[in-house]
Amino acid sequence: MTRFGYTLMTEQSGPRELVDYAVKAEAAGFDFLVSSDHYSPWLTTQGHSPYAWSVLGAVAYATTNIGLMTYVTCPTMRYHPAVVAQKAATLELLSEGRFTLGVGSGENLNEHVVGEGWPAVHARQDMLVEALEIIRELHSGDLVTYDGQYFRVDSARIWDCPDDGVPIGVAVSGDSSIDGFADLAEHMIAVEPDADLVAKWNSVHPLGGSESGESRKIGQIPISWDPDREAAVARAHEQFRWFGGGWAVNADLPTPAGFAAASQFVRPEDVAESIASGPDLDELAESVRPYLEAGFTDIAVVQVGDEQQDRFVSEVAEPLLEKLRAL
Repeated sequence: MTRFGYTLMTEQSGPRELVDYAVKAEAAGFDFLVSSDHYSPWLTTQGHSPYAWSVLGAVAYATTNIGLMTYVTCPTMRYHPAVVAQKAATLELLSEGRFTLGVGSGENLNEHVVGEGWPAVHARQDMLVEALEIIRELHSGDLVTYDGQYFRVDSARIWDCPDDGVPIGVAVSGDSSIDGFADLAEHMIAVEPDADLVAKWNSVHPLGGSESGESRKIGQIPISWDPDREAAVARAHEQFRWFGGGWAVNADLPTPAGFAAASQFVRPEDVAESIASGPDLDELAESVRPYLEAGFTDIAVVQVGDEQQDRFVSEVAEPLLEKLRAL
């Protein structure tokens, strides 16, 4: 059965509000929570960007059963992979086994802030391979020394480490990334409902095609619920028009001003065509169908904007989940 998640969108809500939404999302019946991990919002109109790991620590304490996940963190530039390994182990213990470490090769928007530049895509992929190797070794609980092309680790050990380590999901975009990462992560993350990616992952991953579903295929889709459809479309346009740029663009732009410039000619009607908006729950639920048809096992929804977020998780999420599970 497909699992449905709720997105803690750090770019559009403050830290205390995110924890409150997480509690209400669990009560509404979502199967898991995913959190973005950004240093900046995509657009200044979103207006937030608290530290995801602090938020997730609070969420782990405030919730009981719901799964937790980063979607995604970049363990190569803002964070050294040894530090990510420690953070993930701690969060897995705090949540009593509910955390999945979702990782990717990052976006310029967030990673350039440490002043180390922005590598070419092939270098970012190679850096992520080394990072995953380091995280895996450290999650064994053993003393680790690692000397790679991009990273060094000197006599490091995770002292508070889960017995079975931390499950990892990795963002992929094509055959080369799947070939490089499939042996280093349990789960696949993708930003588009691409059936070919799922098929490729299943063909090369040790657990990819297992009937037990141990290897999750995790996607995410924005929706904009509002009792007023025009208000829903306007909010989606104001805060999510960057979404249509595609990952090749979104990964490389360095600032919210850059995203504003790149999306300045996107019209509200363009956004309405790509993001289901308004009060019709059947329409909102139907928008996830491409992910279902592509074979994704887990789909997280993003309710766009903070304006209707509390009402969404308190009143709308439960009936929407009923419709999603009936698809």
